[in-house]
Amino acid sequence: MKKILVIDDEVAIRDLIELVLRRENYVVQTAENGKIALQLLDAFGPDLVVLDLMLPDCSGYDLCKEITGKRAVPVIMLSAKNEVIDKVLGLELGAEDYMTKPFDNRELLARIKVILRRNESKEESSEGTEVKSTRIIHEELTFDLESRRVLKNGVPVSLTAKEFKILETLLKRPDKIFTRDELLQIGWGYDFMGDSRSVDMTIMRLRKKLEDNADEPKYVRTIYGFGYQLGGGEA
Repeated sequence: MKKILVIDDEVAIRDLIELVLRRENYVVQTAENGKIALQLLDAFGPDLVVLDLMLPDCSGYDLCKEITGKRAVPVIMLSAKNEVIDKVLGLELGAEDYMTKPFDNRELLARIKVILRRNESKEESSEGTEVKSTRIIHEELTFDLESRRVLKNGVPVSLTAKEFKILETLLKRPDKIFTRDELLQIGWGYDFMGDSRSVDMTIMRLRKKLEDNADEPKYVRTIYGFGYQLGGGEA
């Protein structure tokens, strides 16, 4: 049974979403502010987060960044703001999806199912790769599959869910060159309406977090005319 954390300061909306999700047999916990949400993030360990942007004690954008930095968990943002810039900012900070209030409960449920199904299929299939340990060590990087954490020289690196997926993909298949379309399908899914530039932007942010010199990448190499590949020594 999948676990979902609902973060919203409006009691009516929080209770309604919880009711809809419980009817679909999801395990649900709710939080009315950012402080409670972060406590539940560790204690509850959700598979997905539904996050309202307008919270009494913090910005939903800041909370989204903190959540995706702590755990590789998909986030669906809810907001009364419908400007394109608000949606772009939310997605750039690590959100998987963005819905404008008021929303249809059936649409929210459908989006949740799509995201969870997409993540489940990625976890079940590693394209024939056998991982014998819960950790992958690549030069200065330690990638922990169980805790979903990345360390560089022992220091945690804060990654969004999509950055995490792309790095995990490259680490598990170090000899393979992945095209932009392949990484798009892995990180965003077949139903994503955007284009491969989303991959380039995510790679750029990933390099800024991992590389000592992003202009001369060591871990994520560009193979011109083909795509991207893990760089450096043996994984």
